[in-house]
Amino acid sequence: MRRLPPLSALRAFEAAARLLSFGKAAAELGVTPTAVSHQIRALEDLCGQPLFRRRPRPIGLTAAGQDLYPAVHEAFGALGAAVDAVARTGTPR
Repeated sequence: MRRLPPLSALRAFEAAARLLSFGKAAAELGVTPTAVSHQIRALEDLCGQPLFRRRPRPIGLTAAGQDLYPAVHEAFGALGAAVDAVARTGTPR
């Protein structure tokens, strides 16, 4: 099986890409903007290229970030839907 990036890095990327703000992503995730920046930097290191244009402000996605975002966003949506489906049809404990 292919090695996946850390889930925390993917969550930080998805939130920052959707909101186009590290600060807003941090507030949504309950972490600091610095933590979001570190998670995204780790993902960029894994990808071997930048995913965000950080200057001039506001931030924006690079071509690589634009390629990655839809897949990550859809994957989180699918995971959420699967958990909801299991919760609706599951047997109470």
